[in-house]
Amino acid sequence: MHTDSRDRALQLWDELSDFEASQFGAATAHLMAVLCAQVGAWNATWAGAIRLDAAREGDPLEGWRVGAVQALHPVAPHADERHFREILKIWDRREIDPSFLLPLREVGRFRSYSFRRELPPEWFASPFYERHYGSIDTYDVLFVAFPLNDDCESHFGFYSRAAFTDAMIADLCHALRGIKWFHRHLMLGSGLMLASAPLTPAERRVLQLLLTQAPEKEIARRLDMAVSTAHRHVTTIFRKFGVRSRAGLMSLWLNGAG
Repeated sequence: MHTDSRDRALQLWDELSDFEASQFGAATAHLMAVLCAQVGAWNATWAGAIRLDAAREGDPLEGWRVGAVQALHPVAPHADERHFREILKIWDRREIDPSFLLPLREVGRFRSYSFRRELPPEWFASPFYERHYGSIDTYDVLFVAFPLNDDCESHFGFYSRAAFTDAMIADLCHALRGIKWFHRHLMLGSGLMLASAPLTPAERRVLQLLLTQAPEKEIARRLDMAVSTAHRHVTTIFRKFGVRSRAGLMSLWLNGAG
């Protein structure tokens, strides 16, 4: 790896550390934008994956579910991550596409996998590829997976109009491998690591403000909801994370952040 690639990664890590704990969404967008520009990708996604014990037996996907997703750029005509969520709905229905089996290789290890390197040529003529990738002018997709524990992984995906080279893959892997604390924050922010259940979209919005000094009345005002509704979300968030206060919640981000 060239020195300039290492220097870019160090600069990116410094930039990420400047974001507040409540800004995990904005920090993720910044990370994806910088890495997309570095390798010429037109889009990127982050997905938090968890493995459910009850679903493992007889499941070709070994119990894995995607509990949260964030896209750098929405895919028209959608204004959000709906294009990518449609793929996840197929995943949840267990309508197995060969691309779904790639992340299961070497689960529990830091790894990368790409469509052009690991899927057969005929797959790129399939209706699945054409609908979800070819139709949005995506020639290759590269994923980088970071395991946090046996049942929890953070995956970044990069979408390109050309094949990813060895050097590009090495740069992306280096940039994403050195920030375990950041992967952990993303999983915490989605309720996918220590929470008893994934957070709902509304709970994630409340959580971002809970990690600031904003009181519940201010949270309610900024999210345009009743104070009683904000309080209910706060209580649910505390229960899911197994804490009793905002200080206890903050300690989850501070402990092991290095």
